[in-house]
Amino acid sequence: MKLHRTIILCSAIFSNLAALACTNFIAGRKATTDGSIMVTYADDSYTRFGDLFHSPRGKHAPGSMRKVTDWGDNSPRGEIPQASETYNVVGNMNEHQLVIGETTWTGHKELADTTGVSMLDYGSLIYITLERCKTAREAIKMMGDLVEKYGYASTGETFSIADKNEAWIMEMIGKGAEKGAVWIAVRVPDDAICAHANEPRIRKVDYKDKENVMYAKDLIPFARRRGYFSGKDEDFSFADAFDKHDAAKRRSCDARVWSFFRRFASPEEDKAWFEWVNADSDEPMPLFIVPDRKLSLKDMQERMRDHYEDTPYDMTADPGAGPYKAPQRNRPMRYEIDGKKYTHERPVATQQTAWHFVSQSRADLPDPIGGVLWFGTDDANTSVYMPFYCSMTEVPEEVRPGNGDLYNFSPTANFWVNNWVANQAYGKYDLMIDDIRRVQGGLEDKFTAARPQIESELLKLYNSGDTQGLEARVNADGASIAKEATDAYRDLALFLLVRYLDGGRKKLDDNGDFARNPHGKPLTPESPGFSEEFYRLIIEKAGDRLLLK
Repeated sequence: MKLHRTIILCSAIFSNLAALACTNFIAGRKATTDGSIMVTYADDSYTRFGDLFHSPRGKHAPGSMRKVTDWGDNSPRGEIPQASETYNVVGNMNEHQLVIGETTWTGHKELADTTGVSMLDYGSLIYITLERCKTAREAIKMMGDLVEKYGYASTGETFSIADKNEAWIMEMIGKGAEKGAVWIAVRVPDDAICAHANEPRIRKVDYKDKENVMYAKDLIPFARRRGYFSGKDEDFSFADAFDKHDAAKRRSCDARVWSFFRRFASPEEDKAWFEWVNADSDEPMPLFIVPDRKLSLKDMQERMRDHYEDTPYDMTADPGAGPYKAPQRNRPMRYEIDGKKYTHERPVATQQTAWHFVSQSRADLPDPIGGVLWFGTDDANTSVYMPFYCSMTEVPEEVRPGNGDLYNFSPTANFWVNNWVANQAYGKYDLMIDDIRRVQGGLEDKFTAARPQIESELLKLYNSGDTQGLEARVNADGASIAKEATDAYRDLALFLLVRYLDGGRKKLDDNGDFARNPHGKPLTPESPGFSEEFYRLIIEKAGDRLLLK
């Protein structure tokens, strides 16, 4: 199908805008405390709304077609033949516990699609694959086959692909005026953790290791033909052939990988990796590491809330944090003063996130119960992870597409109440964050503690063959969780408004209620003021103008 050239250009522009967005972490089954394979993903975008994608399972007649819609600008891209059977997909996980995440890195500009006929952008590629595949290996092969047949309309992309038994990292880039893409995939060892954040990460591999390495048949020949590589095959590095790793990209992208790795490594390793990130060394970080301890679900959730705390890049420690030590920075990230270029840090947790998740794929449980998508909307730092099973067939109202959008506030949309809370906190962060943590932590601890009982009930339904009963119970659990989390954050937003009204901080009693005197009258609020550090910044700028004589 011939596509209008403006659609191709829009896709290329969107890919460049997305180049500093999204973060993925991966943990193998022997690297986690419960034996699950975990993948995290933050979909960071100013143009996406925080709702939960769902595609129901189905049987399709011969000749049926599936529409392809660009994930970036929602434009129609064409149609491809529908599979005879498709699987239930909840967010980025399907009913077989297969999960796929991504981060965009763009790469060489000349490799952006210019064919005018390519149909599949990276988003449609992800969801079509989830609808059709059961395992990570199947997914990798499917993705390669799909872009070869229908063309690849995006640029450089890294994918996290995991099932209940193994995890992979896959990297792909378009071929410019040639149809399709070149790609490589490497299996993450079971006892290792991996991460990617808008930079390609796969370098030298053993191309003879067919069990742990897969790649497009024309990968190295294409790189040679285009002048990106001229050495021996065994020295080929995908990451270095198809992208440049300058100081700016390392700091805004690989820094997020370093901040994840360093939490589970030695001080010596931390120091060496930081030198790469800080452009003090040209020795790249490893693709994956064996952590010094096993990671829990909570570890993965906490790492998605990272702002480089306790590192040289700590975002609460420079004047950009303002008087209340806020860890977020508004765009643009880079700016120039007196002819010198500077940057804001780009952390894992960021305010423009549409939605995020931590997935668990568990081989010790049947698929309908083993696959859990801990899903959240808006900034991962201030929102709540809600557990939704991969067998869920009804999307809860609070995360359902159509319940509000970026231009229309909905008081029942999880995305909007989370933004209501977060955007109050950005202005008074160190005052409000403890109030947020109490509600956030209470909900997540409750949801986590309830899993064994819920899963015991689900297992009984599964073993009895009651598929309809199991789906009904899963749907009810998801609906209850989404409503509780959304209602709690709506209440929290109102609480923050009342407590921190007009720069004061209202006192609380031992029960956490607003304190009153014996006659029922509200007490005089506290006046928190600013830190001494910020007062000194004021004095430095104002000089003697504010000095009392």
